[in-house]
Formats: sequence, structure tokens, C-alpha cells
Amino acid sequence: MSGDIAEFPGKVEQFPWCGLMIHSDCARHIQKYVTKKLGEDWIFLVLLGLVMALVSWGMDYASAKSLQAYKWMYKELHPSVPMQYLAWVTYPLILILFAAVFCHLVSPQAVGSGIPELKTIMRGVVLKEYLTLKAFVAKVVGLTAGLGSGMPIGKEGPFVHIASICAAVLSKFMSIFCGMYEQPYYYTDVLTVGCAVGVGCCFGTPLGGVLFSIEVTSTYFAVRNYWRGFFAATFSAFIFRVLAVWNKDAVTITALFRTNFRMDFPFDLQELPAFAVIGICCGFLGAFFVYLNRQVVLCVRRHTALSQFLTKYHLVYPGVITFLIATVTFPPGFGQFMAGELMPREAISSLFDNYTWAKHMGDPQILGKSAIWIHPKVSVFVIILLFFIMKFWMSVVATTMPIPCGGFMPVFVLGAAFGRLIGEIMASLFPDGILFDGIVYKILPGGYAVIGAAALTGAVSHTVSTAVICFELTGQISHILPMMVAVILANMVAQSLQPSLYDSIIQVKKLPYLPDLGWNYISKYNIFVEDIMVCDVKFISSTCTYQDLQTLLQSTTVKTLPLVDSPESMILLGSVERSELQALLQRHIGQERRLRIIKEMQQKLAEAPYDGHSKGQWAAMPSCKHESFAFVDEDEDEEEKAEESVEVTDTMKPEEIDAWEQDELNKEVCFDSCRIDPSPFQLVERTSLHKTHTLFSLLGLSHAYVTSKGKLKGVLALEELQKAIEGSTRSGVRLRPPLASFRDTNRTSVSNDQSSQVSQVWSRQDSCVVPVRGAADSGMGSPLPSSSPSPQPPPFPEEGKGLRSVSAADAELEEMELSGPAAENISDILKDLSLRSTDLEEEDEEDVPL
Repeated sequence: MSGDIAEFPGKVEQFPWCGLMIHSDCARHIQKYVTKKLGEDWIFLVLLGLVMALVSWGMDYASAKSLQAYKWMYKELHPSVPMQYLAWVTYPLILILFAAVFCHLVSPQAVGSGIPELKTIMRGVVLKEYLTLKAFVAKVVGLTAGLGSGMPIGKEGPFVHIASICAAVLSKFMSIFCGMYEQPYYYTDVLTVGCAVGVGCCFGTPLGGVLFSIEVTSTYFAVRNYWRGFFAATFSAFIFRVLAVWNKDAVTITALFRTNFRMDFPFDLQELPAFAVIGICCGFLGAFFVYLNRQVVLCVRRHTALSQFLTKYHLVYPGVITFLIATVTFPPGFGQFMAGELMPREAISSLFDNYTWAKHMGDPQILGKSAIWIHPKVSVFVIILLFFIMKFWMSVVATTMPIPCGGFMPVFVLGAAFGRLIGEIMASLFPDGILFDGIVYKILPGGYAVIGAAALTGAVSHTVSTAVICFELTGQISHILPMMVAVILANMVAQSLQPSLYDSIIQVKKLPYLPDLGWNYISKYNIFVEDIMVCDVKFISSTCTYQDLQTLLQSTTVKTLPLVDSPESMILLGSVERSELQALLQRHIGQERRLRIIKEMQQKLAEAPYDGHSKGQWAAMPSCKHESFAFVDEDEDEEEKAEESVEVTDTMKPEEIDAWEQDELNKEVCFDSCRIDPSPFQLVERTSLHKTHTLFSLLGLSHAYVTSKGKLKGVLALEELQKAIEGSTRSGVRLRPPLASFRDTNRTSVSNDQSSQVSQVWSRQDSCVVPVRGAADSGMGSPLPSSSPSPQPPPFPEEGKGLRSVSAADAELEEMELSGPAAENISDILKDLSLRSTDLEEEDEEDVPL
């Protein structure tokens, strides 16, 4: 081969483009291969885990250094108690106010936990600015400052939000390499993985993190995301603990709050009643915590003057709370009776230790940091009880501050304190231990603390995975049986009394989230879609004019509009996004089209008396300015000559423009260039509330159209469904009594009589299908029912017929967005209409056409 090339050196030099083509093809194949590999799932998961591990470790490092400076400043001012008090109060006050100001200026969406908003987003609702880089920066900076202040706020909830933002931003970057990340369905999968990574790298608990994220954020979980969550969370937790070893915070990769309970016999079966008591009590305490948290927020909102004052001076509320908490926990003051000097992580480590404080009679210093719980004049039971009571209300009010803060860690500390209190009581009741099979086993109060922590956090969050998180946090699985018993009992009690903390925040913030149906919800099978749907639907028809379209867009702000065949037949053809309709209208009457028409008319006028090759034709077009021909190459091809740019000036007067626009508005709308969803989600009138709730939750729907034999009858929005579940009648939703399913006896006969009539209507529709442009011959009027006042429903409807809300769906659809459909021509949809089956189902059937 080399010889052949050597024999013809001139040919290679004569055609250098051959080598360039070979190199470009190789480069193209290499680029395609690399791009394909970089767009794979595992690359995205590794990058997400690595970034979040670095962020988590950096946040912990910065907050730990801040707390060290806090303690150092307090100890250096030891002789002067007033100066110590000033430093103890001022330091957290500055950090909390900084966090509040930073979040207020950069991104107000960073305030709070973030899990309620994520739960809403993953249900299909679009919340603007919650998954942006600004929210990421504000959340990280604000949370770091809050954790460094020593206030009773948590990291786990905000970190789930941070990880989800990182996943969303990273998926946009990965879309460069793989278009799969741009798909709407994949967006939810990405957020699911982000939630798992957020919990996993927060405390180094990948297994519990994945399970906790599923329980908290998902109503229905796609199993295909299981391995993604475990892979990313495990990698992130591994890097997080490796960084701690690298920074010499730990000798090797171990649990964050490692315990050393005996493994041979950690507890006796006779202790199970005590563990069950912990679970039941934690259920009541968790429900009370959620109730108090909600009442604090609602109390501020109910007082209009106070709410307006705090809104205007937004730093007053966090400042007062921080000052009050810091004053109560001041160690030389009341803090000495409640271990106020301990920071949250120090409190957890001491509550999990192996010592029994109630029986300790020697030097307290041998207990290490746990010596703070021993007071020479006050019993250890009183100190733990005061710690629990004071930290309880502190955590309740601290989690309502307008800064990034979560409730998992404060509740975890409270549960550990309550469990430790029960454990110390048991140790004092059985000072010699429990006798079993001739062997005496000592009671471990630290084990009770671990069980209490898992039970209370499970009760507040309504999750069972907190037990797995505790196993990974402590590094021991010795108390698996009593912990599961306590967590399950706590959940049973808490779920029967209050919603979870995250659902409570959703209710307080009035986020568009669909509540769950209770087990004993008898009416869910007796309420149907026709009882709660909105009948006054804003729609567009295939025969409408641009004037009708403009009037409709000006009179409503809904995001998606149904497209019907005609106002008389009301056959649903699909749905169109509002943005598509606005663009369609703008293209039709916009300046660009008007100038193009002017240009075409001028060219026709110019070419009419001449052959088109003489220079005199330019004199007939005074409004056209042609480019100079001075530098035109004679060898230029014909295509380049045809692309000579011509500038057209608008010579029409304002009244002429108005007349032209009016003429254009009177024309029928051509939907050929408009993207139409040919298969919007539909329900039949007799679909039960239970089935509707399941479909909305499973598919993340914002609204669904109600049809009967293909005809549009109404629309059901998320708001109407939510009100029906909550039993509200304020917006016109009237729930049926239990016996409302017994309809009129002639209902079935009427429906059977109508079947033949409807089949005839369908046959007429099939035979009269015409293209959109020719639909004007049918003499259809304006499709806008809102042009005339709609009749108001009677104030007291008859039993068995629900009162329909007139405009509630429009208000709901303003806030919701449905993912864009694939583009389809209206003529194709009209042709497909003739292919529909004429088999009619009975009216009582509840099958849902998807």
C-alpha cells in the first residue's frame, strides 16, 4: 500500500481533500462515540453523586468551623458573663439574619425545607424558579449559615432540594450529549434520583436515603429508577465519608454516629413493652409537633396587622426567634439545666453513648461530653425532661423561620432525648438489669435513644425508612426488632391524627397537591366525575375565525384549550397550548407577514408591464431598496442570485393596517402549522372519584376533559378534584349522599333509547367530515360560549345532581402546565375522525379512554 502511494505522489498532492475527508470522517465517528458514551446514565449518576458529596462535605466543614469559632469565642470571654452572653446571642443572630437577607435577595424560593415543593413538582405541577441555579446558591449559602449558628434546624430536607436542583441543572447539561434528558418523562426520573442522593449523602445513608425519598416524595414509584437511586446515593455517600477520612475527621469509613452496643444480647424480650410505649408516645408527640408547627404559621397569618408588619420588616421574625432561643440556651443561665451548651450533633452523640447517667456517682468528666447532662443539684431525669420540652417548642418555631431549614434533624434529637429518658427510667427501675435464663443483662439507655429517634422522625414524616436510616447512622442493626415495632406503632398513631409535616406545609402554602383518599372514605365510590366537573368550558373549533381566537385569548388565561370539530357537534379533536395559539395569531396578523404580502404585490406590479429583465422594473418599486451590483461575481451560481436581499418598507397607513388586520381576522383559522395534541386525557362522566384520584396521581395530570361518545361535556381540574376529596362546597362542589348511586329508574332505559340516536349522529358526523378550510360552508357560528353571559346554575340543585363550578377550572388551569404534545395537522385529525369506531358503550361504564 505504501508502495502504491509512493508511486503516485502527485495524485495525493493533487487531491488533498481526500485526506481531509478521511480525517473528518474519523473525527466525526470518534465524536459520535464519545458523545454517546458521555450521555449514558452512569456518567450522569456519577457526576451527580460526586458533586453532591463535595457540596455536602463542604457544607459540613464550613458549619463545623463556624460552630468551633462560636464555642471558642464563648470560652475566651469566660470571666465576664455579660460578654459571654453578648457573644452567645450575637453570633447566631448575625448568621441567621444573613441567611434570611441572602435568600430574600437571591431566591425567596430557597426558604424552608423544599421537600413539600418537590413533592408537588414530582406530581406534575410546574413551580417556577424552584429548580434554578439561583435557588441552588441561596439554599447552599443560607443553609450553611443556619447550620453554623447552632439553631435547632435540620439539613436533610433542604439538601433534598439542593440535590434535585443539581440533578435538574446537570440533566440540561447532559442533554448536549444525549437528547433523552430533554424528554418530559425523564425529568421526573432525574428528580427522583436527586431526592435519593440528597438524603444519601446528607448523613452517609444510601439505603435509607433511597427508601426515605420514595416514601416522602412519590405517590407511585417507577421501579426503573431503583437502581439509579441506589447507585448514585451509594457513590455519593462513599465519597462523602472518604472526604471525612481525608480531612482526618474519621480514622476510616464508619457511621456518622457510631454506637458500641453489645451484639450478643442487646435487649431482652421483657423490654418490648417499653419499646412499644416509646412508639405509641412518639406517635402522639409527632402529631402534636405537626399540629403546633402549622398553628404557629396560621396564627401569624390570621392577624392581618402582624402579618403585614412581618412582611414589611422580614428580619424581625427570625431575629426575635433567634434571640429568644439563644437566651434560653445560654449555659450560665437556664441552659445549664437543659444541656444548652451542646450543639445538635453533639447532643445526638452523647444521647447514644453506652453510659447510664442515672447510676453514675463518680467524676462526671470521665463521661466526656456527656458530663454536661450531670448537674450536682438537679436530677438527670429533670435535665433530660427540660431539654426535651424546651427543644420541642424551639424546634417548632425555628423551622418556621424564613431561611433554608429542615425538620428531620431537630425531630431526630427530640426523639433521641425522649427515648433516653425512658431508658434512664428503665435503668433506675431495674438497676441490676433483667434476669433471663439465669443471666442478668444490663439495660442500655442508649439503645432506647436510638429507637426513640427513629420512632419520632417516622411519626412526623409518616415514613418507616427512618429505621433503616438509624441503622446506617449508628452502624449497628442490633435493635432491628424493637425499632421496627416502635416505628410502625408511631406511624399508626400519627397517621390517624395528623398529616405528615410535609403534607401539612403543602396545606399551609396552598400548593396544588392532591391529598390521599382515606381507607374508610365511603363516598369515593359514590361520587362521579359528572358531579364535580366544570361544564362551562372555553374551547376552540376547527371552523372558528382568527377574530374568535383573538377574543378567546383575551378573555381567558388558561394554558391549554380543547379543540372541537364544531360548536354543534362538540366532537373533541385534541387540545392546543395557549402559546401555540398566540404564535399562530401573531404569524397571521403580524408585521412580518404584512411586509411579505406587500413585497409580493410590489413584485407582481413590477413584473406585469415588463419582461422582468429590464432595469426599468425597479422604477415601479419605490419602496424597495436593492443592493449594489458593483461587486457581484459573474461566476456566481443562480441560487445565490435568487437570494439577493430586498428591504421592504411599510408604506401602509395606520387606518389601512387596521382595515387589513380586520380583513385577516375574519378569515378562518388554519391549524396546519399549529402543534395539536391529538390525544388529551379524557374521562367519562361516570368515572368514580376513586378511579379519578388514582389516574391523576399515577399520571401526574393537571386536568382532564370529560367526554361522552366523543363529545366534550366538561373539564375536571386538579383544584376541583382536591375540593371534592376534602368535602368542600365553597366553590360549588356538592358531594353526593351515600345513596345517591341509586339513580332514576328510567336512566337506563333513556340511555338505551339514546344509543340508536347517538349512533345516527356518529354516522352523520363520519359522512360529513370536511377539511378545516372547507368547514365554513356549514354555517357554524362563533365557538365562544363566553361571548354571552352563561346561565348561572340554581343555588340548590336536585339530589343526585352535583352543582358544577363555572370558572374554577380556568383558575386552576392558569397555574398548571401540561407537557407539549407532538405536532399534528388538523386535517389529519379530521381524517382520523372518520376512522373512529361507532361501537357505543353504555353510559354507566367507567372505562377511561387514554
